Amino acid sequence: MLSNNNAQHIPTEEQIEIDKKFFILQQSFSRNYEYIFSNDLAEKTVIIIPSLTLDEEMLKTIKGVSHYEERMLCMLMLLRMPKTNVVYLSSVPIDSTVIDYYLHFLPGITGYHARQRLTLLSCYDASRKSLTEKILDRPRLIERILHSVRNPAMAHIACFNVTNFEKELAVKLNVPVFGTDPALLHWGSKTGSRIIFKRAGIPFPAGFEDLQDEGDIVKALIDLKKNNPTLKRAVVKMNDGFSGEGNAVFNYGDIDVNDSNIISIVTDELRNNLKLVARNVPYQLFLDKFIDMHGIVEEFVEGEKKESPSVQIRINPASEIAIISTHDQLLGGESGQVYLGASFPADPDYSKEIAQLGNLVATELLKEGILGRFAVDFLSVKNDDKWLHYAIEINLRKGGTTHPFLMLQFLTEGTYDYNNGVYLMPNGEARCYFASDNLARDEYKGLTPHDLIDIAVCNNLLYDSVKQCGVMFNMIGALSQYGKLGVVCIGRNVEEAKAYYYKTEHVLNLESMRTSCENLMIQFL
Repeated sequence: MLSNNNAQHIPTEEQIEIDKKFFILQQSFSRNYEYIFSNDLAEKTVIIIPSLTLDEEMLKTIKGVSHYEERMLCMLMLLRMPKTNVVYLSSVPIDSTVIDYYLHFLPGITGYHARQRLTLLSCYDASRKSLTEKILDRPRLIERILHSVRNPAMAHIACFNVTNFEKELAVKLNVPVFGTDPALLHWGSKTGSRIIFKRAGIPFPAGFEDLQDEGDIVKALIDLKKNNPTLKRAVVKMNDGFSGEGNAVFNYGDIDVNDSNIISIVTDELRNNLKLVARNVPYQLFLDKFIDMHGIVEEFVEGEKKESPSVQIRINPASEIAIISTHDQLLGGESGQVYLGASFPADPDYSKEIAQLGNLVATELLKEGILGRFAVDFLSVKNDDKWLHYAIEINLRKGGTTHPFLMLQFLTEGTYDYNNGVYLMPNGEARCYFASDNLARDEYKGLTPHDLIDIAVCNNLLYDSVKQCGVMFNMIGALSQYGKLGVVCIGRNVEEAKAYYYKTEHVLNLESMRTSCENLMIQFL
C-alpha cells in the first residue's frame, strides 16, 4: 500500500516544481532510451533503489520484510555488460558473501572487473521507514550517489515501485526513472484496475469500486448479494494492496438480504467476522486504512478447479508494449489471498489467452502514459473443459514474479514466446522455473549466508551454468534472523524445477535438524 503521508510529504508549490523537473527528466530518458538499451557497450549507470515504499503498518505483518530489498540483487547481472556501472542502495549493508554469490554467475566477466563498476551504498538504518525516505534524509549519501554517476544523461533509476519519494529523489539526482509517474498510480489501484478492465472489455468479477467508508462497504456487500443470491463470499480490498495484505474475505453464511434489519446485520458481521489476510491487524485499523485509501468490494470467484495466473508486461519509453512472461501464482493463507510463489511459464492451456487479455489492458494503460514493468493478475476457473479468466488487479510496480524471470533471463539469455507458452534459450532448449519468497521454517534460524552457500555447494544445489539448471537463492540475509529465504529453481520443465525446490527444502531441513542435534549434544556434554 502506498504510504499514507506520501502525497503530503512535500508542500504543494515545491511538488509542482518537482513535477516540472521530473517531466523534463523523463522526456530526456525517452530521447536517450534507444541508444542506452540497444547497445550493450554503451557506458551507462543504473541506480537501483529496491525500496518497498508502501504502508508501514501493513508491511510490518510480513516476516523479514526489510530483506525484500535483496530481491533486486538479480540486477547485479547487468554488470555482464562491460561498460555498465551499477549503484545499489540498501537500508543496511549486504554481506559480501551474498554479493560474491551473484557476481560468480556473471558470464564472460571476472569478479574483479565487475566489482570495479559496482558501488554499494547503505543507509545503516534498519528502521521501518522506506529505503527511499532514508536516502532523502541523508544529503551526504545523495552526494555519494551523485559522485558515482559519471554521466547523468546516460543513467536511470530502477525502483521496486515509484511514489512521490522516488520522484523527489530522481530530481535531486537529476536522473530519470524507468517507471510510471506517481501521478498515474491510480490506474494500478483496485478501483483504477476495474475501470481499465471495463475499458479493455475483458471479464472481471462483479463488484463496486471507489468505496470510501464502512457504509459504502456494507451497501456494496448487500447489493452484491441481491444481484447474485447464490453468492457465498465477497472480497473487501483496499485500493493499494501488497501481496494480498490489504484484502479481507466476507462470508455471507445464512444472511437474508430481504431482512428489514439487513444493514445492521451486515455491519455487525463485517465488524465481528471479516477475515483479514494480514495477521494481527484489528478490524478498526483495517477500516482506518480503507477510509484513507478507499477500495472495492467484489465477488469471491468460486470453482473446483482454480488457478491464479499473471501476465508481466513492459511499456518502454518508445511506447512499445512487450509481453515479458506469464506465471501461475501460488497463493496461500486461510482464504487463498497471500502470494507465496509462482511457476513459469503459466499453463500452456491458457498462457496465450491471458497474454492476449493482458495486451488489451496494456493498450489502455499506454493511452494513460504508463511506463515500465507491471503485472496483470487473473483468477481462472475451469468449467466443462473451458477456462474462464477474470482480471483481478493491475500492479504498476515490480513484484514477486519480476526477479525470478530477470534471473532466468540474465543467466540463460533466452526469450519467452507467449504464443506457444514456452521459454527458449539460444540453443533451442526450453527452461522453466518454480520460485518462492517463502521457503521458511523456524529451524532455519541461525544459518548464515556462509552456511547456506556451503550447504548448497556440498549438496549439488547451486545453479550449474553448464547444465543451465539448478537453484538460485535470494533474500539470503533474512535466513539467520527469520528462518526465511527466496529460491528460483530452474529446470528443463516445471516438474524438474519443482524437484529442485523439494530437494532444497529437504536438504535445509536435514541440515537444520543436524545442527539442532549437535547443539543438544554440546549442551549435554
